[in-house]
Amino acid sequence: MRYEAPNSLDQAVALLAHEPGEARVLAGGTDLLVQMRTDLIDPILVVDIKGIGELRQITEEAGGFRVGAAVTGAELKEHPKLKSVWPGIVEAANLIGSTQIQGRATMGGNLCNGSPAADSVPALIAAGAKASIVGPKGRRELPVEDVMIAPRKLSLAKGEIIASFLLPPRPAHTSDAYLRFIPRTEMDIAVVGCGVCLTLDSKGKCTAARVSLGAVAERPLLVGPAAQALVGTSVDEPALQKLAAAASAACRPIDDKRGTKEYRIKVAGVLARRTAVIALERARKV
Repeated sequence: MRYEAPNSLDQAVALLAHEPGEARVLAGGTDLLVQMRTDLIDPILVVDIKGIGELRQITEEAGGFRVGAAVTGAELKEHPKLKSVWPGIVEAANLIGSTQIQGRATMGGNLCNGSPAADSVPALIAAGAKASIVGPKGRRELPVEDVMIAPRKLSLAKGEIIASFLLPPRPAHTSDAYLRFIPRTEMDIAVVGCGVCLTLDSKGKCTAARVSLGAVAERPLLVGPAAQALVGTSVDEPALQKLAAAASAACRPIDDKRGTKEYRIKVAGVLARRTAVIALERARKV
């Protein structure tokens, strides 16, 4: 195995594009190194991107935020303004592993690991985040919900790297939340994860919403019907019931040791409802 630690995105892209064998990107390494040690993967080239400056920054841009793909969960939590504007995203990133893991784990790595149960991904989708992708043909932006296409499969071409996430400007009376259900109290993989972002008008009616579910399909889902159940309402009991039903209806899960299909479908509705209530309370205060 060859290890490279480039100083620029151009160098990283060139290394990945010109390697004929299997190449992997190391951001935090909390998934990659475990998979290598357990012989799940055996890459010829590992490209460490932690030394690339622009991938390690959180900057304000166009009224929103650009978060480097190699920014850690711990760094997200320490950024006071980002945490106040997008609390659900910071919450989700800091559910990845233990405190020690959060000092290494990144949202870029969490997405590119290709797990449908990734915690940060539904929160990013609910926020309307876009991934900035850099490759041999230049830079492009892609909605986060379109990056993962199946377990361990991404819509990235050879040599492409996710460089950052662009979080949009947050309208007034808008906020988000993320919840997950796990068998243990912490440090486990989600049975279901849910991100909700909603916007209220001056009278408290929901004017826009996004709902995303994780661990209930082959990839994280943006659930349009669940969002539409909230729009035009005061997010009252009938709306929450419709939201829960739409969330459950969108699920196409598998049976595994963490839960049956039927269990996940039921939990998805319950979790969507709870997450929406938290987002609603936050939106009323901003």
